[in-house]
Amino acid sequence: MVFAIAVEAAAQSPEPAVGAPPAGAEAPPSPPLAPEAAPPPTEGSVPPAAEPSVAVPPAPTPQPPETALPAPASEPVSPTPAQEPASPVPAAPEEAQKKFESVVVGTSETRTSGSVHVLKSSKLERYELDDPQAILQSVPGVYGRGEDGFGLRPNVGLRGVNPDRSKKVTLLEDGVLFGPAPYSAPAAYYFPLMTRMQSVRVLKGPSAIQHGPQTVGGSVEFITRDIPAEEEFGVDLSGGQYLSGKFHGHYGASTESSGFLLEGVHLRSNGFKELDEGGHTGFRRNEWMMKARHQFDSEGEFRHGLQLKLGYSDEASNETYLGLSDADFAQNPLRRYGASRMDHMAWHRTQVVLSHQLDAGALAVTTSAYRHDFHRIWRKVNRFAGVDVASVLADPTSARNSIYYGVLTGQIDASTPQETLLIGPNNRTFVSQGLQSIGRWSTKTGALSHNLEFGARYHFDSIERLHTEDGFRMVGGRLVSDGEQTATTANNMDSTHAVALHVIDAVSWGPLVVTPGVRLEVVRSRSVDRLAGVAQDGSLEALMPGLGVYGGLTHSLGLFAGVHRGFSPPAPGQSGEVGPERSINYEAGARWTRSGERVEVVGFLNDYSNLTDVCTFSNGCLNDNLDRQIDAGEARIQGLEAFAEKTFRPGGGVTFPLSVAYTFTQTELLESFRSADPQYGTVEAGDEMPYVPQHQLFASAGVESAFGGVFLTATFLDTMREEAGQGEAAAGEKTEALLTFDLNASWSFSKNAHLYLSARNLLDNQAIVSRRPYGARPNAPRTVLVGLKYSL
Repeated sequence: MVFAIAVEAAAQSPEPAVGAPPAGAEAPPSPPLAPEAAPPPTEGSVPPAAEPSVAVPPAPTPQPPETALPAPASEPVSPTPAQEPASPVPAAPEEAQKKFESVVVGTSETRTSGSVHVLKSSKLERYELDDPQAILQSVPGVYGRGEDGFGLRPNVGLRGVNPDRSKKVTLLEDGVLFGPAPYSAPAAYYFPLMTRMQSVRVLKGPSAIQHGPQTVGGSVEFITRDIPAEEEFGVDLSGGQYLSGKFHGHYGASTESSGFLLEGVHLRSNGFKELDEGGHTGFRRNEWMMKARHQFDSEGEFRHGLQLKLGYSDEASNETYLGLSDADFAQNPLRRYGASRMDHMAWHRTQVVLSHQLDAGALAVTTSAYRHDFHRIWRKVNRFAGVDVASVLADPTSARNSIYYGVLTGQIDASTPQETLLIGPNNRTFVSQGLQSIGRWSTKTGALSHNLEFGARYHFDSIERLHTEDGFRMVGGRLVSDGEQTATTANNMDSTHAVALHVIDAVSWGPLVVTPGVRLEVVRSRSVDRLAGVAQDGSLEALMPGLGVYGGLTHSLGLFAGVHRGFSPPAPGQSGEVGPERSINYEAGARWTRSGERVEVVGFLNDYSNLTDVCTFSNGCLNDNLDRQIDAGEARIQGLEAFAEKTFRPGGGVTFPLSVAYTFTQTELLESFRSADPQYGTVEAGDEMPYVPQHQLFASAGVESAFGGVFLTATFLDTMREEAGQGEAAAGEKTEALLTFDLNASWSFSKNAHLYLSARNLLDNQAIVSRRPYGARPNAPRTVLVGLKYSL
């Protein structure tokens, strides 16, 4: 089973269909298909000719989300399944209520043979969250491991895959891979700012073989703002606790054949952590984007156009990997030791994407050339010269560790070379570039309707690492250089050339949709260690077939199932014994959909023939073990996902939207092995995997009207093991369960402007969300923000 990019015909910003520009480009309007190519309408499906044009209308002035608008007087009451019409009621004009329709390889979301979730612009604006991890956890089957509390470097996993730095998830922006080096170093130290996204699409399980290279859990795609069809302006200003602030502005306009968009975001905070003896623990981020398009022929049989997308981002944050002992966390979870005073992350990133769109009747092809450059320097506490920091904080009262703990907290002066703190930058430079082409063709053979998608991508990425350390002694609560020469701990370069091909055909016959597909990855890698003076080459090929089936029992109820082969490539420079991650993944479920309602229950099983793990600094790995991969062998992840949403419309222009998402997950390592990664260590067959919660719940309830709305959301995250094991984990070997509530309110005081209030972690609940790599770390405390949005 395979999915193409989901498309939502949003009231505020219609989005490109599958086969439209994957880079977020506005494609020319699609002409009606030739009679012989157009599949007949089916229940819940959208004919290709009805797909939204990318020359989109301008976003309307701020008003309550679509669900808040009163239903027109002529809107029919939802009939019973036996009474429902064979095709959906056409969408109302732009000014009236609109219905969303997400298309997956030419089939509607209701008839998709798998699990797909689209977080639309109305929901993103409703919650006003900047943390990608917090937003994504509203989708069943998506997990997160907390780290800095802001979501600067999210740790996201889908269906039990390792959440560390989101390295086991395919991440895209407008259809293009955005990770710094998705093949050579997939740890995602960069995430785009959520505040400028128009929607987020989460495709789990078999959907991943469309995107790749990570095809076990699924993919997450962020969709940016479209170029408006006419002049449009908007600004979002907010501020609140911890001197938090946001400026977000955009301006765009179009003629009949050309258009542009300029957008910029500045996000900042002084930080909520309390550094010993004072200091700034916050961050600032900037992100700019420009889009420009030109349509060469908008009326001919062969229509084509170009779009250019440019981007610049940077960050300066006083972030650290240093946490607290459990005892110190219990006294003040927001404390930060003075030893981390010098810790600082700085990075900048540029992006260029040039896309060409061709529409020729039933065929649409988008070709994109892209390049991303990313450079970061993170100066931070790495270790003591004589012992690792994690072991000190795990047992700070022992005879040996009490001295190191005193040095770490500034209570004791360093007196021996072993008590020297080694602090230094990980200096890394990344390149990610490539050329990809995605085509979509609709046709018909007898009684069968086909929606065919085919894609090809050539990709190159690389990472250069230069890691150094300097020694510092703690004297009078201050860090003083030990005067020794700077030590270089890593100087290497990894690079990868990859060719990826995929083809998918969604075949419809009445209420039945069968979606076969296949993906091929051809990977060639090279690793050069300049310190050791050695180089190593690697190569592999992987074929990933998949199949999905959907059967409609009624107009509203359907069953679906699918199976596909999962794959994750090994990092360059691995030993010959290390192989790629491979699995066979299954899912089956039922879906009920009706106007304003959706209920979906899915069971999944990831059956690994070889589970892999890459040792990273964020896991606690150092020097020789850094970026080394281990094979964990056979493993199994299984679980259940449930999702339900409904909007009650009692009348009078008031609506009550409700939603809930629940995930149950079980994991099991089926082989015994030893690993240098502290997350695994010595593993016995039957151990559970680290950082996968057994239970996770998200619930949201609110009321909306033309004057604004109020929403209360709750998120529960169960305890998670921090090291593989069996039975009940000890208190210091697992995270703490966390239940948080958020309150969001808005007031539309004019046609063009509204105020909003966002109170995050309303009850100020604090918990240990991680002890990796060095000590206990908290979630963000209660934070209240007030903002104003204005647009024309």
